[in-house]
Amino acid sequence: MLLRKVWGSVLARAAAAAPGSPRGRAEQYYCGGALSLGALDALPTDVLAQILRLLGPVDAARSATVCRAWRILASDNGLWAFFLRLGPEPWDLVVFAETHLAAGPDWHPWLYYNNLPQLSFKQIYTDRAMVPGTVIVDGGSGYCKYGWSKYAAPSGRCATFLEFGNIESPMYARLRHFFSTIYTRMQVKPSSQPVIVVLPLCHTDDTESARASRKQYKETLYSVLFDMNVPAVCAIDQAVLSLYASKRTSGIVVHIGFNTTSIVPIFEGRVMYEIGVETVGQGALKLTGFLKELMHQRNITCESLYTIRTIKEKLCYVAADYEAELRKDTQASCEVDGEGWFTLSEERFKTAEVLFQPHMGGMRAMGLHKAVSLCMDHCYNSDVVGDDSWYKTVVLAGGSSCLPGLPERLEKELRQLLPPYISEGIRVLPPSFGTDSAWFGAKMVSNVSTFTEAWCVKKKQFRHKTRRNGPLFVNAW
Repeated sequence: MLLRKVWGSVLARAAAAAPGSPRGRAEQYYCGGALSLGALDALPTDVLAQILRLLGPVDAARSATVCRAWRILASDNGLWAFFLRLGPEPWDLVVFAETHLAAGPDWHPWLYYNNLPQLSFKQIYTDRAMVPGTVIVDGGSGYCKYGWSKYAAPSGRCATFLEFGNIESPMYARLRHFFSTIYTRMQVKPSSQPVIVVLPLCHTDDTESARASRKQYKETLYSVLFDMNVPAVCAIDQAVLSLYASKRTSGIVVHIGFNTTSIVPIFEGRVMYEIGVETVGQGALKLTGFLKELMHQRNITCESLYTIRTIKEKLCYVAADYEAELRKDTQASCEVDGEGWFTLSEERFKTAEVLFQPHMGGMRAMGLHKAVSLCMDHCYNSDVVGDDSWYKTVVLAGGSSCLPGLPERLEKELRQLLPPYISEGIRVLPPSFGTDSAWFGAKMVSNVSTFTEAWCVKKKQFRHKTRRNGPLFVNAW
């Protein structure tokens, strides 16, 4: 209450100092050019700063109109950093987003090592407060996650785009059905908010056919959404967003999807198709199916893949040393709602071992560590300009990448497999936000202060580009 009274006297003083009045001219002389706070000069600066903190961002911003001295206090970067820290977004993610993502997807920071932007946290706070809420649609590979960018997590899940409509139907019709369903479930009009669409990993070859397919998919996506009167659209690759969620713009993303595992090299926010995206033909579904086989061998009967997936998530892990793990007692149990208790032993680590030894599951495929090492070797021999260690950070993504022990085991295998000049400095990071890393990466982009200007495509832009360049233009976005 005392601080409110102090603030009231400051506002009264500002009102009395209206331009043109005798006192106003005096205030302009004494306060506009000097750093006097009048009777408040007796208060230490740190006390004044604390008053502004307790008053909150709105009143702190208003205080800047009182006089020059208050303007200096109210513009302090530390004050607005404090207000941003109180916000819903983690402070480290805010700083990363405003430093590395605010300029949009086409900014290349390796050209400006000595010219990183000087952040004005007051301007950032103001701009972020004005960014509209955005609909986020993460198509995923097993199921789709959708929700509001201002929410703490996805608000709903549904089938992926590939499961909507007749597979023989045109892509436009299936996408229209897909997005109409999501907007209906969210109970929101498409015309009310921008949308971020997380693009699934597909057509990963660096061939003319694959490039044309990616362009066609993106063009159809924009056409569908703008025909539904969405005001602005942002479409970003799933692997890129998983990398952003780990506070990085360069690295290798290992995405363990529903049917396949993709090893994606990314440099400064761009998928390096020319280097090569490695694909291993086993994913979460194979792990679940292999666990089912192992359980049947021990006469543990369960036909529901959903139940088996739940058991996998609760009990399975990756062994640091497979042979040593075989000699241990690894028995553990878990309860699945409606199905009772299940007890596993060697099945707990044998399930995930198929990622490194695919022959155990009857597959003739490359082990995960070998696919990642091959990608790293291609990155090492590429002509990418900039930091030559950009590919040494490996970020895991996808639901099955959350298995305990996977980052440590993969890092160990890579160090043994690769020569020292490549393996030195390698780090394998777990998913920053579990199964929802790509969704949170999209949330980070959608809340950046320059989102609508730097990241979105507007309907007018889209139509103009279509008329000027014809079809398949959208690789520019």
